[in-house]
Amino acid sequence: MKKIILDPEEEAIERDFENYKPASREFKKRIEKIIRSSRKTRSISLRMNESDLSILQEKASKNGLPYQTMINVVIHKYVTDSYLDKDEINKYLKLKHLVR
Repeated sequence: MKKIILDPEEEAIERDFENYKPASREFKKRIEKIIRSSRKTRSISLRMNESDLSILQEKASKNGLPYQTMINVVIHKYVTDSYLDKDEINKYLKLKHLVR
């Protein structure tokens, strides 16, 4: 049988498993509503300076992202006042792909 290696966060979950309580039905519904609303997108048309677009496309390419995704992430972080660095953006995108 293959031995599973847990990271520290997973070890803490395993160790404290008995202390967790099931979420209430209302809480689950609230979380499901948040998830559903976060998946909604709307197409828009956007005019921007050509040099800004070129720079943005170059930066997105260096980070392995489509430039439209980079625009979406930058705008989201701006409106939520939660700037994240490049590594955090990549984590977000990987997680987003896993959720779909």
